[in-house]
Amino acid sequence: MLRMLPVRKFAALLLLLTASLLAQPPKATQSAAPAMPENRTVEQTDWWKHAVFYELYPRSFADSNNDGTGDLDGITAHLDYLKSLGIDAIWITPCFPSPQVDFGYDVSDYRAIDPQYGTLADMDKLIAEGKKRGIKIILDFVVNHTSDKHDWFKQSSSSKDNPYRDFYIWRDGKAPQQPPNNWTSTFGGPSWKFDTRTNQWYYHFFYPEQPDLNWRNPKVEEAMWDVTRFWFNKGIYGFRLDAVDTMFEDPDLKDNPPEEGKDVYGVPRQKHIYDKNRMNEVHAELQKLRKVTDEFPGRVLIGETWTETPQQLAEYYGPSNNELQMPMYFNFMKVDKLSPSTFRDRVDAIEHNQSKGWPVYVLSNHDNVRHINRYGDGKHNVEIAKMLAAMMLTLRGSAIMYYGEELAMENNDPKRKEDVKDIIGQKGWPKEKGSDGERTPMQWTPGVNAGFNTGAKPWLPIATTHTTVNVQSESKRPDSALNWYRTLIALRRNDPALIDGTYAALDSGNEKVFSYARKTADRTVVVSLNMTAEPQTVSLAGEAGGSKGNVLASTASSKSADLGKLSLAPFEAVIIEIKK
Repeated sequence: MLRMLPVRKFAALLLLLTASLLAQPPKATQSAAPAMPENRTVEQTDWWKHAVFYELYPRSFADSNNDGTGDLDGITAHLDYLKSLGIDAIWITPCFPSPQVDFGYDVSDYRAIDPQYGTLADMDKLIAEGKKRGIKIILDFVVNHTSDKHDWFKQSSSSKDNPYRDFYIWRDGKAPQQPPNNWTSTFGGPSWKFDTRTNQWYYHFFYPEQPDLNWRNPKVEEAMWDVTRFWFNKGIYGFRLDAVDTMFEDPDLKDNPPEEGKDVYGVPRQKHIYDKNRMNEVHAELQKLRKVTDEFPGRVLIGETWTETPQQLAEYYGPSNNELQMPMYFNFMKVDKLSPSTFRDRVDAIEHNQSKGWPVYVLSNHDNVRHINRYGDGKHNVEIAKMLAAMMLTLRGSAIMYYGEELAMENNDPKRKEDVKDIIGQKGWPKEKGSDGERTPMQWTPGVNAGFNTGAKPWLPIATTHTTVNVQSESKRPDSALNWYRTLIALRRNDPALIDGTYAALDSGNEKVFSYARKTADRTVVVSLNMTAEPQTVSLAGEAGGSKGNVLASTASSKSADLGKLSLAPFEAVIIEIKK
């Protein structure tokens, strides 16, 4: 059973949500839950430092018009739910007009909304309704490429002397019917496509329908900065920047060296040295974008920043924190098993990054298997999910959740190739199944289509777990994953040590339990996470600065907080305030 918060102002957080928090639930009688504690930093320009972000896939969140695809009005209808959860900002994956070759990451118009999701007026409404609830809207900005249906590319491909020709990367082949070099696309096949109208090849790091922009052209810069100002003026509070490490390529088009083996598409591997990670130019460009962003106080840039080391990640903050405020720490997500020492090392590395940048933690997203599946053992999956939630939401830094994570939603992977919607899965099956499994519809109720809509066939199948794993059912269970997330976020908002406290690892040699302290001048909160399926006992009194404490929250049964001999149930997370 979930350990209830002993502090009275938190105890009520686990009451039931009203049915009005759900967009289309069946009729139900539930007690009203009190409001989540207000976020006292919401009006600050650095509000993002203490924020909980919520990534949602618009196709999969809520379908307001019952056409099988989620939309902006569906998001707006659930803002009260997100407020009750304690969400400060929503990151919406691309919702711009698009042929949907790559589900929106092939943008054909940066200044409009794809009709399947709604209209600009619907976005205006979402921004306004979010503001009423203290929830900011973040958009996904695809900076590396556009769709081949974008007007820029239509003009660029029309003739060699078109003013938009240099918006993209065009080259002659190195020989008849041969591309300019040996570069291969990350989605399989060559990175070049021949265009018969002008008898040249154009470059695409991703699909052929996603031609790369030429960021060495100042007119591309100007056009993209105008896009950012357009959305900032509309009330958008920031951008998550897609694929920033591929913005520049070697201007001499040197061949990439070969690597042993073949990829999941059957293409010989190569070391992607010359077609990505041109970091001097990338950082310079992102610093220019930061200057534009700083024209609008309180706006934030989040980076899709895949790096090999924390040092490389730290460079994304900029030499004087003048680049990205929030480069995502994917090395944290890439820990491949429950390992206290590895998580401890990853946290320590980002805590001591040379740029002194603010940590940004993420465990799941739309391109990776949900972390409940990656770390779950099939028996204690929910307990493991709760324990990891405690880690992500009590560490010093910003947290980015993925929709349904708060329910302990699992992947719903396709079973047959003919059911796959993601082109990556279609091309790479069975070695590569694509990302359909982590993008299945949000589970709101145990009813028809999990409350995603009122009966139209959803674009991806509903998981059979929706009968128990859903917002409506979990709101009624005090020990549910959903109510545990509410408890954690409420603590995060109200406890001074969790808001502004420093981080210090405890019992650093322990290979079973990850423990740490969050401290202010007059308050210490200890977090201890058992990452094993066996009971554990730890001694933290000396390092924590006290032997007795009060349990603020725990995923196990009630207990005394004896830090000299702290007993932990399998996969338990416990949060303790130290008595002075």
